[in-house]
Amino acid sequence: MMESQQPVKPGLMRRFLLATSEIFSKKWPRLFFLAVTFQSAICIAFEAYTFGRFQGGLADMSQPNWTNNHAVQAELKTIPTFLCLFLLGFLYELVLVWDALQAKNTIQVIGLCISNLALLVYTAIQIEQIREAIGNLSAAGAFTDGEVWRDVRPVLVCVPCIFAAVTIAMSVIAWKLYQEFAWDILKHIGADYRMKKRFLYYQVYIALLKFDFFFFIGFTVQFLVVVTGKSDIEIGLTAAAIPVTIGILLFAAYFTRHEIKLGMISIIVLYLGGLSYFIFKLSRIYNPYHEQDYTPVRKSLTTFTVLTILLIVLTIINALICMFNFGKGLKQHLQTSHRQDPDKDTVSYSLNDVKQTPLPSRMTID
Repeated sequence: MMESQQPVKPGLMRRFLLATSEIFSKKWPRLFFLAVTFQSAICIAFEAYTFGRFQGGLADMSQPNWTNNHAVQAELKTIPTFLCLFLLGFLYELVLVWDALQAKNTIQVIGLCISNLALLVYTAIQIEQIREAIGNLSAAGAFTDGEVWRDVRPVLVCVPCIFAAVTIAMSVIAWKLYQEFAWDILKHIGADYRMKKRFLYYQVYIALLKFDFFFFIGFTVQFLVVVTGKSDIEIGLTAAAIPVTIGILLFAAYFTRHEIKLGMISIIVLYLGGLSYFIFKLSRIYNPYHEQDYTPVRKSLTTFTVLTILLIVLTIINALICMFNFGKGLKQHLQTSHRQDPDKDTVSYSLNDVKQTPLPSRMTID
């Protein structure tokens, strides 16, 4: 009697290579990935040159008159902080691009175009903030080389120009990807318009969670590293918020996928708490009693705070819509997909996450 052979589950690396080869085997996914990779490589090189030129022109900062000057120390952290944020942003964007393309997630592709536009604004703000930092440090006698700004200015101006060009290219390619991936909606969801709309909100919600993570981390890094006048309690609470936020986002995705209403309500309450926190921080940045603490990164921190507030509002709205859709059939699609395709990356939610499930053949009118 022959034993039935169980299918061999491919390893994580094999699944990664298969997904990557599928991305590069098609024209538009390949172009989208290469456009973002080109942007990341060039802009990281420019930011690294700016950092190297900045550090190379500094005087000896170990002298007591520098170490005791909090304003100078805050300005010294500005450029390294920007470089760390860009490294994080570029690498995270590449991960999200790969995730969106292998999952054929059109919503996330569109979100990446919007986030690239937001980073374009940030790179433009960076020019003025670095100019101010170098000017203040030069006035304090912290530079032995007076040509630092002249050398780094052309490079800094090129960065938002590259972002603008790549954002336009990404938007054009995203339209082609939308047309290419649109068939998956019909193939896996069927012709039920109401079910497609529920799945659309689900996709938007999961994509928002991924972008929430980056903008929260970007705000936290700037706040912890550059902002002065922080108490030890404030530093500890802000640092502790990072793992808590990661946990909240993971549970938010889990509760939505499994339609756990009580969990969703608790997550929405936490969102409201986060929204209150960022509104408080935005008001404090421009509070006359505290604004001097935020001077080195006021513009960039304001940008991150405003974007995070907008993202949280959108996340709350989509969380409510997803919760109201509980019990209307979407869970069965998602759970069936999970059982039929155990090799699927459970972190990625896409059009492919919904397999063919028998649906009513009757026509629906909305």
